[in-house]
This record gives sequence, C-alpha cells and structure tokens, in this order.
Amino acid sequence: MVTATVMVTAMGMAMEMTKNKVMLCQHHHQTAKMTEIITDNSVTRILTCFVMIIALCIVLAGCKQGGNAASGQAIQNDSVQVVTPRFTRPDIPVMITDPNLQLEYYTRHYWDHFDFADTTYIPVPDITEQAWVDYIDLLFRLPLNKAQEELKAMMAKSAEGSKKLFLYFTEIAEKYLHDPNSPARNEELYIPVLEVMLQTPALDDTEKIRPQMRLDWAYKNRIGNKATNFQYAGITGQTGALYQINTAYILLFFNDPGCTSCIEHVEGIRQSAMMNRLISERRLTILSIYPEKDVDAWKNNYTVYPAEWIKGYDPSFTIGEKYDLKASPTLYLLDKDKMVLLKDASLALIENYLMFMLQQN
Repeated sequence: MVTATVMVTAMGMAMEMTKNKVMLCQHHHQTAKMTEIITDNSVTRILTCFVMIIALCIVLAGCKQGGNAASGQAIQNDSVQVVTPRFTRPDIPVMITDPNLQLEYYTRHYWDHFDFADTTYIPVPDITEQAWVDYIDLLFRLPLNKAQEELKAMMAKSAEGSKKLFLYFTEIAEKYLHDPNSPARNEELYIPVLEVMLQTPALDDTEKIRPQMRLDWAYKNRIGNKATNFQYAGITGQTGALYQINTAYILLFFNDPGCTSCIEHVEGIRQSAMMNRLISERRLTILSIYPEKDVDAWKNNYTVYPAEWIKGYDPSFTIGEKYDLKASPTLYLLDKDKMVLLKDASLALIENYLMFMLQQN
C-alpha cells in the first residue's frame, strides 16, 4: 500500500510539473512579446529572452524525466513477486523412539503443513510430485492395510480442497500406481484413490465413469481373493480347468507368443533355477494361456513353450472378461487353494515372493 501510494504521488508530481512548465513557457513568451513592443533594442532583448526560455524548458523537462523515473521505480517496486511454494515435512517427536512407530507417525502427519487449496503447487512437480512419490515410498514400508488407510485419508483431504489440485493428485496416482510401465505400479494402493474419486462430491457423474470401470476391474481376482475358474483347451483338443490343478503354487501366464516381451518372459522363467526346481518337484505349475482369437497363430508358435508347462487357449474367448489383461504378458501367482497371491506382477517380484516363501518353510 505504501509503495502504491508513493507511485501515485510521484506520477501526480510529474504531471503537475509538466503543467507548470507549459504555464511558465507561455508566461515567458508573453514577456518576450511585451519587451519587443516597449524596447527600442528589441533584437538583443528578444534573443536574450529566447535563450532564457530554452534553458528554463530544458530544466523543467529534466524535472519531468526525473518524475517519470521515480514513477517507474515505484512501479517496479510494486511489481508482484512470484513465491515458489515449499513442502514442509513433519518433525517426529523425540519421545517416539520405536522405528515402526516413527514411520507410522511420519506417514500420518506427512501432509500436515500442505495447503490442499493452493493451486500454485501444480506447476512445480519438483516439489509437489516429488513429495507425493516420497510419500508412496513410505507407504510401501507399511503393512498394506495401514498404507491403504493413510492414502485414502490423504486423498479424501485433498478432495476437500481445490478440485484442480485434487485432479492433479489423481493424475499422479494413475501415473505411478496404475500405468503398466511404472516400476511403482500397485493396484492395491490405487484402489483407495479410485474409491475416494467415487465417493467425493467434488466430481460429477461423468467424471466418475472411468474410475468406476477401473475399480470394477481392480476388484476382479483381487489379491487375497479366490481366482475365477476358467476352461482351457490344448493344441490336441484336450481340455482342462484352472481348479483342476493341485500344486502348491500356480503361475498364470497370459501371453501371446508373437509378442517380444512375452518371449522374454518365457526365457526368464526357463532360466530361473529356483522356479525350475519347484516345477521339477511338482510344487509349481506354469499355466500358459493364449487369450486372443487367432488360435492358428498360437499353434504355429507353440514350440516356444517348454514341454513341462501346461499350454492352452481360451475356447470361449471370454477370458478377457474375467481377468484384467491390459498388457501382454500378464502374470498372476496363486496358491494351492487358488487364492491370488500376486496380481499383474513382474517376473522378478514373483521370483522374490517364491524365494521368500521357500525360506519361511
């Protein structure tokens, strides 16, 4: 307010000085004409007066420029300064010494100093997106149920603030937790995000169509639930069913032999000493299923699969309605009761899980 007042005052002073300069010039012009009439030595006196008038005008012009300069400085001082938002992380109370409790406290209070109504956080991904990525890394260290509770609470709080910022967080969640190419992809953590999107009044019915579809797929064959049974047919026409397999673990391998990544996965399983040992001990079954309709193409590439695997295709061509096959290949790990242990998981994650389970037994 003070700077703006100074600016207006300086501009007023400049305008007033300009007005005075015109009046003074007119005054001296009139004086010169009067001198010319009264005085006999008119030429000398006119030249003298003319020089004085020019000098005075120059002085006044300088004053005007000084006034404008002062005004310009005031405008510069009154310019809006853009302040980059900061993300302030919480401090853990010194009385909390247990590492697990420290992690829980830090995660629960991670967003305490964040203004979910401040949209200036959106254009600075180095701050906002990075803070969110670090938060997801913290959630990965918590038990799944606690991580889901924390993420759902955070997204619900975001939905109560700026809708624009809330949508920004949903886009980041999709990028990291849902995108098939994301190394942090985790459907179980993406589910709370979708649930909040459907529950919040911040989104209209149209904006909830896609989240609803994604949530429906996420609920199918979810981790901890029993996998959907299906029939398959082999290359010679023999048929079988998922529920007929009775090994400790079943690896569902939905793939297309014409896909480069699928062949890489075939080779990865073939070269896994641990998985091959489980197969030879009849503790692991690889059920390779071709989900597309071009059965002839599958039959022509049938030899890429190891002989000890079960290889088949879906004769009803409805497997895509039962299992979420948004990418090829797609892998599920089941236990002997056909409960889903891992869904849409990487081969490395499946190997690590099996190795961990073997060490526990």
